[in-house]
Formats: sequence, C-alpha cells, structure tokens
Amino acid sequence: MAKKKAAEKPSLLLRSFEPYKEKRGEEYMNEKQREHFKTLLLDWKRDLMTEVDRTVSHMKDDAANFPDPADRATQEEEFSLELRTRDRERKLIKKIDKTVEMIDTNDYGYCEQCGVEIGIRRLEARPTATLCVDCKTLDEIRERQTIGS
Repeated sequence: MAKKKAAEKPSLLLRSFEPYKEKRGEEYMNEKQREHFKTLLLDWKRDLMTEVDRTVSHMKDDAANFPDPADRATQEEEFSLELRTRDRERKLIKKIDKTVEMIDTNDYGYCEQCGVEIGIRRLEARPTATLCVDCKTLDEIRERQTIGS
C-alpha cells in the first residue's frame, strides 16, 4: 500500500516546472537560461534528497523482525529495492552536481563530442544531458553493435 501512495505522489519538481520561454533572437545559454537550468537542477536534487530522508525514516520505522519467514523475506526484498533505487538516485545527484558546476563555468548546453548546442527543449527533458541528439544516437548505435556482437 505504501508503494502505491509513493507512486501516486507527483514530484515537487514536476508540479513546479515551467518551461523556458525563448525570446526571438536570444543568445543561446545566456545568463537567464543558465539560471533556469540551475534552478531546475537544484530543485530536482532537493526532491531526491527528500526521498533519501524519507527512505531512511521509513526503513527505521518499518523495520520489524517478523516471525513468519515469508513476511521477513518480503520486507527484505522491499528494502533491497528501495536501497537500489536510492543508489541510482545517489549517482544521479553526483551527475546533477557535476552539471551545476558546468553551468557555473559556462560549459553547459554544448555537446561534449562535437561542440554544437544541445538545445533548450532537450535539456529540459534531460537536464544532465552532455551530448546532442545526433551524438547520443550514434553512441547508442555503437553500444548496440558492441553488445549485439
């Protein structure tokens, strides 16, 4: 039941997200755009950190030594899944921190491989993106060919 409630609760980030409205002739990755993405990333990080805190208190509060082995196994599996999710989020938090550093050094928004603009809409969909769509597509094709062989 707790899982269902958590799945139904929308992220604060999703509720407060407002797409950036570009102005005609506006310079790419200007101060206003960088501030938009920095706010977006820091809000996302705050939401993730809130989830970490929630998980810790949930595990402390719900930890019980069930006499029934099936109940114990179920609880351990739930905790294991939750910890795996938090581990992925921990890695995402590191990626968010790295991206915020890129914003601070004015390196944000440009493809690491070819140097072209990644694009506002792509960055809003995936704020930690470091590759343009073309380079990411080629990367995925290479990965499939390597794994598929």
